Amino acid sequence: MSHPDDLLVEIAAMVESQHSSRMSLTVVVPGAVITGRLAPETMWKQRVAEVLRDSDDLARFSAAFTGAGPEGGGDAAAPADRPTHLHFHVARILQGSFGIPDTGGMYRVALKDVSAWTIGDIGYSDQ
Repeated sequence: MSHPDDLLVEIAAMVESQHSSRMSLTVVVPGAVITGRLAPETMWKQRVAEVLRDSDDLARFSAAFTGAGPEGGGDAAAPADRPTHLHFHVARILQGSFGIPDTGGMYRVALKDVSAWTIGDIGYSDQ
């Protein structure tokens, strides 16, 4: 989708403005179906930074998510009026009848890439 769905953009803006991480959503993007809960961008970046900091090999990359990078950080500026991305946490990529990873992952999806979506998590089987 070259132009994001206005309703989906509004939902993303509400997640951002209400600082809520309880909205479940499933999206179709090129090559994947992702299902999980949305998080505000700042909360999502904070959590990704925490996971990276806990890794011996990846800790240096946490700065990119906290605004402490070499040039002062990526998106440390105030968020745009209209969100450009969805930030999923506790999310899974649906592959056949399986959801991966088992524990849920953190995904950032460009709104312009979403071709279809629905409210809620799509169920899957771990068997």
